[in-house]
Amino acid sequence: MNFENVSLLMNWLELGALFAILSRLARTFDLIASTQRELRRAIHHLGEHHGVELSADNSFREPEIASVSHSSHARGDMGSAVGPDDLAPQSL
Repeated sequence: MNFENVSLLMNWLELGALFAILSRLARTFDLIASTQRELRRAIHHLGEHHGVELSADNSFREPEIASVSHSSHARGDMGSAVGPDDLAPQSL
């Protein structure tokens, strides 16, 4: 084999390797997109389920009104920040 044939063969092998890499990346991105869709569906479903639980729990009590201020000055005057545990559902 002369140099030109070897060079051409190497170029075709490089192109094949690049095609394989791009194909694998496309499958990976498809998997990521599919996972995101499933997570969004699950979160939406949990939100609907959580909303039904809250409406059932509140039907036996009087409605509660929470006063929330979104200004930075009001948050500084309160003395404590709201953490993730404060937002978690509470069982009776």
